[in-house]
Amino acid sequence: MRKGETTKHSILDQAIQLASQTGLEGLSIGSLAARLSLSKSGLFSHFRSKEVLQLQVLDAASKRFSDLVLRPAVQASRGEPRIRALFERWLLWGTSSLSKGGCLFIAASIELDDKAGRVRDHLVKLQKEWFTTRVRVFQTGIDEGHLRKDADPEQLAHDLFSIMLGCHYSVRLLKDPKAESRARRAFENLLQSARPRVSPKIPKVKRK
Repeated sequence: MRKGETTKHSILDQAIQLASQTGLEGLSIGSLAARLSLSKSGLFSHFRSKEVLQLQVLDAASKRFSDLVLRPAVQASRGEPRIRALFERWLLWGTSSLSKGGCLFIAASIELDDKAGRVRDHLVKLQKEWFTTRVRVFQTGIDEGHLRKDADPEQLAHDLFSIMLGCHYSVRLLKDPKAESRARRAFENLLQSARPRVSPKIPKVKRK
């Protein structure tokens, strides 16, 4: 990686942290320059506008999510092991200190849901792609016989998001010490509701 790319990568890491705390609207070249003790002109040369900065922060956060959640999860065996791996990695993303302000995508979704523009459109695109990925992972559970043939992968993908959204709310706002255990119980109930009446033998996934 060239020096300029390394510098930009470091800037975006800091921008993700800042945006998770102040929101995308609170993120600006000026505020980021102050945080990094850099000149505004230097940062401007990388991003050119606040909107470009916001778009690139979303892309950088999406890549980080892919590296930490999606790619490790899809290394698990198809079916329930992969679904469980996805849940575990996603839970770690939402409850750890990877982002001091919590999940940037949840915060941005609340912040931008009624604000038209390129940033909102890009966030919608990323979230639809993430929904499609979850649907495909649940579909492997159906294909492998771990879930019923008539199970609805789109509904399961939706319900899993609801579990994670509730967990994020309980962790970030309510500081509920039982938030993670409640999320795990809800996840187990979700899988149980979609399993065949006679459960197939499913490989166990070791927690990291």
